[in-house]
Amino acid sequence: MDGTREVLTSILASFVTTACIFGSLAFIKGDIGQVLRVIPVVMLVVLTVSLVEAFLILPNHLSHAIDKSGSGQGRIQRFVNGRLEDLREVVGRLVDVAVALRYLTIGIAEAVFMLALSIMAGGFVKFVAFPDIDGDTLEARILLPQGTPLSRTESVVAKVSAAIQDIGQRHTPKQPDKQALVKAVTIEHNKNSDAFETGPHVATVRADLLGAEVRTLSSDEILGLWREQVGLQPDVINIKFTTPTLGPAGLPIDIQLKGSDLNELKSAAVDLTNWLSRYKGVFDVSDDLRPGKQEVGVRLKAEATNLGLDAQTIADQLRAAFFGTTVGEIQIGAESIEIDVRLQKSDRNSLSDLEQYQVTDSQGRKIPITAVADLILERGFARINRVDGVRTVTIQGDVDGRVGNASAIVGDTLKRFVPELKKKYPGVRVGLEGQNKETEITQQSMVSGFILGLIGVYLLLAFQFGSYLEPVVVMAAIPLSLIGVILGHMLMGLNISMPSMLGFVSLAGVVVNNSILLVNFAKDNHDNGMPLQEAVSKASRARFRAILLTTTTTVAGLLPILIETSPQAQVLIPLVTSLSFGLLSSTILVLFVVPSLYLIFDDMGLTTVARDKRAATATAEAAQ
Repeated sequence: MDGTREVLTSILASFVTTACIFGSLAFIKGDIGQVLRVIPVVMLVVLTVSLVEAFLILPNHLSHAIDKSGSGQGRIQRFVNGRLEDLREVVGRLVDVAVALRYLTIGIAEAVFMLALSIMAGGFVKFVAFPDIDGDTLEARILLPQGTPLSRTESVVAKVSAAIQDIGQRHTPKQPDKQALVKAVTIEHNKNSDAFETGPHVATVRADLLGAEVRTLSSDEILGLWREQVGLQPDVINIKFTTPTLGPAGLPIDIQLKGSDLNELKSAAVDLTNWLSRYKGVFDVSDDLRPGKQEVGVRLKAEATNLGLDAQTIADQLRAAFFGTTVGEIQIGAESIEIDVRLQKSDRNSLSDLEQYQVTDSQGRKIPITAVADLILERGFARINRVDGVRTVTIQGDVDGRVGNASAIVGDTLKRFVPELKKKYPGVRVGLEGQNKETEITQQSMVSGFILGLIGVYLLLAFQFGSYLEPVVVMAAIPLSLIGVILGHMLMGLNISMPSMLGFVSLAGVVVNNSILLVNFAKDNHDNGMPLQEAVSKASRARFRAILLTTTTTVAGLLPILIETSPQAQVLIPLVTSLSFGLLSSTILVLFVVPSLYLIFDDMGLTTVARDKRAATATAEAAQ
């Protein structure tokens, strides 16, 4: 019970500070946030239950264990305790050196922190919106020009289908137990999820693969082989090789161009597409302002106005003649039948019929259409998309994460190319969608929530310590724990993603907890008459076993997820990497950096210990 009372205040403070961090993250926004926000909510519930267990259940269990065990220890327990004592003494001596050379210690910590940041800046560890999930289904989405006959589409589909089957045959012997790499190939005509069109000119080829945790090739590698083997096909607008699911982050490249002039939008889209295609690892870049079927454009001549004809009048007459117009309806029993009138089929089945058509002016005279208008054979656009009533062209593409980084590519494009694009096409506006937009939404909400949580932690610590500056010592370990996060991702071969950031933010609560207890132990030692430097060293020794066991048990608990290979675990692995390696680095930070920084603050007279010492000196001088 004495031990429980000794840590009661510190544990409650640690719980509240951790709750401040996790509570602020329960309101993450965006599609990515919808996936991640459940984690801090679960953590808050678990922390609350663990607090009850620590103060109401665990002391009772320990009292029974101590009564039964007496003072005797088994051989294994004596061996483990002996090794831990030896390790604690070694660490204690290192702490003595670190606090004696505290300015050097802080300098080394800052240098390592800058080195970790340079790893990110240098591109050795990159940032992605969401971890790549290796799926078991691939698709080739085929798009040909409108009006393409079905036979031509079937020919392209046959080549695409044969390519993936050939890849499966060549790589099946390399799979475990020689299992078939490609389980099945299905073909679906009249469907392309990216085209927003239907007809004989679109089709999708779908390949079902051997499970990701079993096969020796990743989905990206198979897509690369498939794309290479199919190659360029004549008269095909686009063949997009992709996985059917994208996850909450959206497309790697998704840029919108908005304006009123379709020709200007199309030219800008072509320029941007060509620029993006130059990046290594970027493929399947296309825009959605595609050419449609051939059509006849009717341009009025000046003579039309003199005859009392305008565009609306001619358009109405052409529509009535070639498409038909309803002139009435008749009732036959319960059924109502409309009566449509139009030219007979033999007079409206060729371009010559259109050229020979005669329009009627306001006086009822018949005039050849070629006398009042020019008939121009042209090709319009298959689909004109509008966002908020504004004509919009969307440029989309994919990025091979093994070669390129979507965030870096889009960022470089915005910096180097988009300003020139705006100068060339002043009527075009550029906006971001997909991964970049979702990342920005979630990142901003996460950062703002994290800052709000840190403010709560600071206010609580300031109240507990009775100082506005001592909380800085405790919280300084938070940014420094980023060292372990970055190095851990580099060692694991992972990119930092939004789950990684959530793991780092979650780590802040653990780092603060250990720091609070260590500082409180140091102040208690000083209150018992120890010099502050000795008190800090003793506190590190006293907290060593608890910090080591906390780190070891937590990392051991996270290890199964860290080495899991199933697709379902790919979202959690970056988060677990941040927690595991961040905990390992924070162990060193708490034991060495926090005591050194506390002593530096004391050297500057910024701690409560220094303040009390000044007050005592002033009182003594006043008494004399």
